[in-house]
Amino acid sequence: MLLSPEVLSLFILNLIFLFFGMIAFLLSIKIFLKWDINSTTNIQYTLEKQSFLTATIIKYIFMIKLPLFLYFIFTLDKISSLLTGAMCAAGVVDATSYGTYLLVIKVINLYLFGFWLTLHYSDIKDENLPYTKLKFGLFIIIFFIFIFEIILESIMFSSIDISKMVDCCGTLYSSTSSSYISNIFLIDSKIILSLFYTNYFAIVVFYIFKKKFLFTLANLSFIIISIISLISFFGTYIYELPTHHCPFCFLQKDYYYVGYMIYSLLFIGTFNGLVVGFMGKTNYVDYKLSLLFNSLYVIIVSIYPVIYFLKNGVWL
Repeated sequence: MLLSPEVLSLFILNLIFLFFGMIAFLLSIKIFLKWDINSTTNIQYTLEKQSFLTATIIKYIFMIKLPLFLYFIFTLDKISSLLTGAMCAAGVVDATSYGTYLLVIKVINLYLFGFWLTLHYSDIKDENLPYTKLKFGLFIIIFFIFIFEIILESIMFSSIDISKMVDCCGTLYSSTSSSYISNIFLIDSKIILSLFYTNYFAIVVFYIFKKKFLFTLANLSFIIISIISLISFFGTYIYELPTHHCPFCFLQKDYYYVGYMIYSLLFIGTFNGLVVGFMGKTNYVDYKLSLLFNSLYVIIVSIYPVIYFLKNGVWL
């Protein structure tokens, strides 16, 4: 079991989240089953007070989890120095069979908690509180995924064997790797780039014509295509190495921590894009934020190949 100060901090915070999350979960069940906005009973009055308490707990769990996710990535990168063969967070993720699944679950939970917050703020803006029952019903589902994340994180860190040699990112993210990631490198980079810019162009078009569901679907596919293109193409220009495809190394100091900005822009842009279709009422602020941050993401990742070409006169 690996217990560095960073990992211990994550364990302690998870226990705190679990305690308050359980309180929010139990109250959410009560509110979901008994809520009736048209009722004037003492039970309804009590539920209204409890709904504010529960919403506050959930809100602060998310507000802490968002920066904590970045801290989790930082922790993986920090403890990579303790594992033989690991050069960055990629080696730690691959050190057990749980790492990749944990990373995916954490990202899914970020989006789900974000959706819950969006639903919550839309609810409290209306005096009739139309989404109260829905938002607490949604949290009941999110809670189980949240618990699964905490258990999986504990298992992952407990399963790391520091005496065991792990693969470095250069091995994991290469065409010779036996992992499913290696399938990305079988696709021609021109095809990947065409899909990437076509997807972005679709987002712009659907923004102009305000096709909310198509806009949401375009943002959903943009998450996947952006990650694939970042690994297979744009990352090599950040590193200025044609064989280096790691999606973690540019989170390090050597690359000015640019990865944190890149991933943050992608999350904010696509999250707001998904919210457009998720909410019943059209919110044009979400449209604008999605287009703005997705555009910033596209500009930043695109500028690296351009700068490299201007400096060297060739493409990688």
